[in-house]
Amino acid sequence: MRPPRRIVKLSLSRRNSTGRAIARLRHDARPRITQEDLAARLARQGLPFNQSQIAKIESGRRPVTDFELTAIARALKVPIAALFE
Repeated sequence: MRPPRRIVKLSLSRRNSTGRAIARLRHDARPRITQEDLAARLARQGLPFNQSQIAKIESGRRPVTDFELTAIARALKVPIAALFE
């Protein structure tokens, strides 16, 4: 027997489905990771992000590429699947 399918409702105003998880993972990290800290970690990976771009991603106003998601997961030290929970 298959498990029930999970239905995800997406708002047309949101440009990504991972922003809320990124914010949650940042806040849950110990020590807490600020948006500036995350931007600096991404810059060290060669992705020139700033705090404003992180805020837009977390609010869903900026789309995120698969390459960026991989780098964000690495910066947060979590498996990429955690960004979709």
